[in-house]
Amino acid sequence: MANEHYFSSTPESDLKLRTIHATIAGVERELVTSNGIFSPMRIDAGTQVLLSNVPAPPPGGNLLDLGCGWGPMALTLALESPHATVWAVDVNERALDLVRANAKKLSIPNINAVLPADVPDDITFMSIWSNPPIRVGKDELHNILETWLPRLELDADAWLVVQRNLGSDSLHRWMESTFPKEFTFTRAATHKGYRVLRARHRALSERASRELDKGS
Repeated sequence: MANEHYFSSTPESDLKLRTIHATIAGVERELVTSNGIFSPMRIDAGTQVLLSNVPAPPPGGNLLDLGCGWGPMALTLALESPHATVWAVDVNERALDLVRANAKKLSIPNINAVLPADVPDDITFMSIWSNPPIRVGKDELHNILETWLPRLELDADAWLVVQRNLGSDSLHRWMESTFPKEFTFTRAATHKGYRVLRARHRALSERASRELDKGS
C-alpha cells in the first residue's frame, strides 16, 4: 500500500469499482468511483463548500478543474457550461479513468480528463476551480499554483477551497506575496471549517504594464 496516496500517479491496490449517488449540477446522478482516489464514497465536504459558493461558470472557453479526483467539479462545469471545454487535470491516472467513465455515463462530451503534462501550453482558462491537494506538501502545492494560476485569462477568476486547519490563511498570505501585481486575492466564503479563496487575474493598465517591464 506504499503507493496509495490519492496523489499517486498509479495506485498499487487492485481496482475495486463502486457505484454512488451524488448531486451534480442540481440533479442526483448515479456515478462510479473506486479505491485509490480521493473521497471515493461521496463528494467531499470541501468540494461541496466550493460548489455551494461559486458563481455559475463562464458559458464558453476553457475551464479547469485542477486536482479533479473522480470528477464532481469537472462534471458540474461541463453540465452547467455545455459549450465550454472542461479540462479535468489530475496526476492520478485511476481518477482520470473514472472522470472519463462518469462523463460517458452522463453523456457529457466536453470534458478532457488528462495528466498535467497533456494540457497544451497555449491553453488559457476562463475559470479555474480547485480543491487543491494540500497533503502533497507546501513546496509541491506552491509549485502547482505557480504553474497554473498564471494560465488564468485576464479578468478571470480561480476559486480554491482549503480547510482552515490545513493552512488556508497561510496559503492566502503566500499567494498575495507571490503574485502581488498580477492577482487580487479575497476570501469569498467560510463554511464548515473551509475557506473559499478567490484569485482574480487582473488586467494591468498600460502604464503599470510598462513599469512592470522596466523592473524586470
